[in-house]
This record gives sequence, C-alpha cells and structure tokens, in this order.
Amino acid sequence: MKTTKWSLDPTHSEIHFKVKHLMISTVTGQFNSFEGTVETDGNDLSTAKVHFSADINSISTNNEQRDGHLKAGDFFDAENHPKLSFVGEKLVKVDEENYKLHGTLTMRGVSKQIVLDAEFGGTTTDPWGFTRIGFAVTGKVNRKDYGISFGMVSETGAILLGEEVKIIANAEFVMQKVEEAVVA
Repeated sequence: MKTTKWSLDPTHSEIHFKVKHLMISTVTGQFNSFEGTVETDGNDLSTAKVHFSADINSISTNNEQRDGHLKAGDFFDAENHPKLSFVGEKLVKVDEENYKLHGTLTMRGVSKQIVLDAEFGGTTTDPWGFTRIGFAVTGKVNRKDYGISFGMVSETGAILLGEEVKIIANAEFVMQKVEEAVVA
C-alpha cells in the first residue's frame, strides 16, 4: 500500500477559538504559529492519521493584556506547556462532504478524546502541479476538562468567561510524496 503524506500549508490555513465573555458576547482568538501533517493509505481519506500542534505563545486576541493572561498559569500556562496538540486517529465519512474526526486533544498536559466535524472542501491541482486538499474543521471543548478553571464573577453576578470553547479551523494540505510501504 502506498502512503500519501500531506503537509499543512500555513499561509492558507487558520485556527480560531471563540468563548463567551460575560455570557453576552463572544471573544475570538487565534494561533499564528502552527503545523500539521496528514498521512493516508493512497488517497483514501478515511485512513487519515492527523498530527497538529500550535505554539501557545503565538496566541492572539487583538489585546496584548488578554493575550498575556491567556499565556499565563490561569489559562494555557505556556511556560510549562508551550504547545497544544491534536492527534487524529480516525476519520469517519458521513457523506460526500462531511466527516467525523476522532482524536486526542492535549492542552496543559491533559489529553482528552474529542470528535470534531470536518467538512471536505475538495481536491485540486494548483498552478505549480501540486495536489491540494482542504477541510473546514469545527468542534467544541470544555476548557475545565483541560485544567483551565479560571473563573470570575462580575460585581453584578455575571459569569465572566464561558466554559465552552468553540474551535474553528480551515486547513489546506499539500501532497508531499508517495512511498511504497515495506512488506515484511
């Protein structure tokens, strides 16, 4: 069986997160430094093995003070846990465009199984002859499951920060090479 390797194209990809603030609005952030790979048996996406990591120090919410707080011990604790990672073990086809991506998300040294929705954008050949695939990935996690338990209540009793964090990623991968697997 041939193994097809795909590398994430960071210039055509993004990873965002959204969390409720005071339970009345949403704050959006992103990671600016990340990398990822996918390996498939041939071109069979259902065999995809996904590896992704993001540099916590690249977090941006367009507010330096908030970004500094997110990197600190109350949240991601970048000093002790400089990366978050996701390892996808199974991609289950729902229909022609939609999949369920099963894997393990690790933040702050805590690993949990999650399932993300992955919408397949298609396959194309770019002007330089490289094959590309694209996915839009969405999901939700509870930040407290990963030891991010920071919480405050305002003077009026409003919860400062929601527990549910929405994940929104758009990923474009470039086919690297195809190798014959060694049969023993």
